[in-house]
Amino acid sequence: MLIADNLTNIKNKIAEYEKKYARIAGSVKLLVASKAQSIEKINAAYTAGQRLFGENYLQEALVKMDALTEKDIIWYFIGQIQRNKTRKIAERFNWVLSVADDVIAKRLNDQRPSSLPPLNICIQVNISDEVSKSGIKENDVFKLAALCQQLPQIKLRGLMAIPAPTNNFRNAKQAHHELFLLWKKLRNQYEDIDTLSMGMSDDFEAAIAEGTTLIRIGTAIFGDR
Repeated sequence: MLIADNLTNIKNKIAEYEKKYARIAGSVKLLVASKAQSIEKINAAYTAGQRLFGENYLQEALVKMDALTEKDIIWYFIGQIQRNKTRKIAERFNWVLSVADDVIAKRLNDQRPSSLPPLNICIQVNISDEVSKSGIKENDVFKLAALCQQLPQIKLRGLMAIPAPTNNFRNAKQAHHELFLLWKKLRNQYEDIDTLSMGMSDDFEAAIAEGTTLIRIGTAIFGDR
């Protein structure tokens, strides 16, 4: 299938699940995960109407950004952040979904150009407590959130997580529900909290059922890498 057809299919499923789980129509946004995808494929998705793209690796992302500089793309950094890469991330991206410690938050703040609006960020939570995944523990979220509120060049918008994969729909919903409850507590404390990013190609129905506002889809749009 063409990328445009895959995009249409995903958007139709989002609308279907919003209705199925009594979500407000249009309340779930689609972020296309474009790691390891060519500029041509990204451009095809853009031509089909997609504007939100997420990248995992800085050097790869910069090449794509430079090639697509005339496009009104909103770029999200969604990968693990190395401390020596924060300057370019702070300078070039609109959003960072994978902030997981205070040092990274401070560096992004200090290196965000004053000529740009504050960098939108989400705190990444290791909701399933997996050793192999980045993210902070649930108990540490509010400490990091409080720090972020003191940094003028970043703007805390919410939480992101990648729950452990499972073929059991009920288990998937439970993991997403735990993150939703944590996000709800954060939203009650800070007025700018509006983004909950969870749900990927294999589990976005469960994520929509449990309150996600931003799903990250790559394989279902571009195919296997």
